[in-house]
Amino acid sequence: MDFAYSPRAQRIIADLRTFMAECVYPAEQVYDAQQAANENPHEQPAVMRELQAEARRRGLWNLFMTHGEHGAGLTNLEYAPMMEVLGTSIIGPETANCSAPDTGNMELLAMYGSEEQKAQWLEPLLAGRIRSAFAMTEPAVASSDARNIASTITRDGEHYVLNGRKWYTSGVLDPDCRLIIFMGVSDPDAETYRQQSMILVPRDTPGITVLRDLPMLGYTDRLGHGDVLFEDVRVPVANMLSEQGSGFALAQGRLGPGRMHYGMRAIGFAERALSLMCARAESRVAFGGPLADRGVVREWIARSRIEIERSRLLVLKAAWLMDTAGNAAARSEVAAIKVDAMETAHRVVDRAIQVHGAAGISDDTVLSRLYAITRALQIADGPNEVHLRTIGRLELSRRREADAALVGAGRGTKEERA
Repeated sequence: MDFAYSPRAQRIIADLRTFMAECVYPAEQVYDAQQAANENPHEQPAVMRELQAEARRRGLWNLFMTHGEHGAGLTNLEYAPMMEVLGTSIIGPETANCSAPDTGNMELLAMYGSEEQKAQWLEPLLAGRIRSAFAMTEPAVASSDARNIASTITRDGEHYVLNGRKWYTSGVLDPDCRLIIFMGVSDPDAETYRQQSMILVPRDTPGITVLRDLPMLGYTDRLGHGDVLFEDVRVPVANMLSEQGSGFALAQGRLGPGRMHYGMRAIGFAERALSLMCARAESRVAFGGPLADRGVVREWIARSRIEIERSRLLVLKAAWLMDTAGNAAARSEVAAIKVDAMETAHRVVDRAIQVHGAAGISDDTVLSRLYAITRALQIADGPNEVHLRTIGRLELSRRREADAALVGAGRGTKEERA
C-alpha cells in the first residue's frame, strides 16, 4: 500500500489550504451573520456565492466526482486529504460544491442516470445552479434497514404515483432545491432486494408538503432537514433512476462513497478541534501557569493526535481499496471509517470543549456546533451499530472461509487445531 499523495494531489491540497486560509476561515462569521439576517434561514448567504465563484476560479470545484468526465478525475485516495482540508470548516465543502446530499445525488446521476436525466439534473448540479435532496429515511420505521421502507411507488400508465412520509430529507428546504431523489417500494412481491426503486422528483411537483424543519440538537441547518409528506405525487415513467427494482443496489452505491466523504470530513473536524485545543491550552492561564503545562491537558492533546493519525490511516486504506479493488472489496473498511472517524472527531471535540471551559459550550467558537454535528453523524447515514454489525458479519465470514480452506488443505478441523 502506497499512501503517498500524487504530485497532482499535493498541488491541489496546497491550493485548498491557501484558499481556506485566505477566503473560507475569514468568511465563517460573515456567513453566520448573513444566515441569521436572512428572512429565510435556509437561503444561501451571499458570501457563499462569492466563495464558490472564487473556488471555481482557482480550479477547486467538483473535486469529489470520480466518475467519467464530470469532475476533476481524482481517485478516492487523492480526494481523501482534500475533503479533510475542506472539512476543517463547516462551510468548506459547500464552497467547492462538495457537500451532501448533492455529492451523493450527483454520483447516482453520473453512474445510473440516462442522458436526458443527466442533461436535466446533473449538469445544473455540477454547475452549482441548483441543489437537491435525498428522501430515504422514514419516521415510522427503522430506516437503517432499507427493507423496512414503507413509502410506495406505484405504476399508473405513463406515470408513477408516490405516497409516503420521509424525514431528515436534507436540502429540501433550500430555496435552490429543484430535485428530490425518492426511494420507495415499487414491487412488494419481488425478492427482498428488488422491491425498492429510486425515482427523480421535481421539487415543485404537486403533492409534496414539508410538514416541518427538523433541527439537530438545537441547531437549524442551513439546508434544512425536512419532514416531508408525499401524497399522490405523479411523475413520468422516464423519471425512474436506472431500472425498477434497483433501488437497494443504488442506495448501497450511493451510501458507500458517502460514508467515505463523511470519514474524510470528520478528520477535518478533529484537526480543527485539536488546533483550537492547543491554542487555548497555550494561551489560557490557571493556577499559576498555562493549561498546556497540565499533564492531563497534554495527555488529551497527545491522545487526540494519536487517534486522528489512526483514523486517517484507516480512511486512506479504505480509499486505496476502493480505487484498486472496488467498493465491494472495501465494505468492511468503509463501515469502519464511518464509525471510527466520527467517534474520534467527537472525542477530540469533547476534549477541546473541556479545555475551553464555558467558552466551549457557547457559540463563541465552532466547537459546540462541531459537537452536535459529530454526534448526529453517528446516526445519520446508518447508525454506528449497523456498521459494526456489517464489520462483525464480514469478519466472521472471513474466519469461516479461512477455517474451511485449512480443512480442505488437510490441516484438521478448527476444534482439532485448538
